[in-house]
Amino acid sequence: MERFDVKRGVVKQVSAEGGLAALASRHFENVESSGDNSFAGSHNILVEIDGHYDDKGALFINVRNVPPNFDDPEAMKTAMDSRRRWIVFLDDATGYNSKQRSDKAKEWGKKASKAKSAVSAAHHFIKMASDLSADIEAQAQAMITEIEEALEANDNTRAFGRGEKLNKLLNP
Repeated sequence: MERFDVKRGVVKQVSAEGGLAALASRHFENVESSGDNSFAGSHNILVEIDGHYDDKGALFINVRNVPPNFDDPEAMKTAMDSRRRWIVFLDDATGYNSKQRSDKAKEWGKKASKAKSAVSAAHHFIKMASDLSADIEAQAQAMITEIEEALEANDNTRAFGRGEKLNKLLNP
């Protein structure tokens, strides 16, 4: 399952225009609505496409594709058309182009990495500190738990923010 950031207002716009299933049906064959702003479908080499917006405005897509017959020119044209449709669908569904989606994904990954680093540094600091008050240690442990829960819930933005606060708590 891939996660894509969605530009502010795009989910509302897509919903007003019939939802994610209606958008997908403009790009793919065999599209069926599978709930509120979600769909399942397929198109040529993209044999299985499932997608939905989450409540925080991100697009989650699970896609399974099969390789084309590289020796058949018609199969290659069909594969290239499927790929083009896929990219245009993502552009429309997220409001971002390919480069922007890539940058947003890197940013999302960096937030998770920095949050994990804050947890690791806090554990090390707590272990090494000799004059750390019990109250500060308890606050730090509570923040560590919040960060780990946010990471598990795929909420890297919240995890990153809590990691920043954890760093400030232990390094005033």
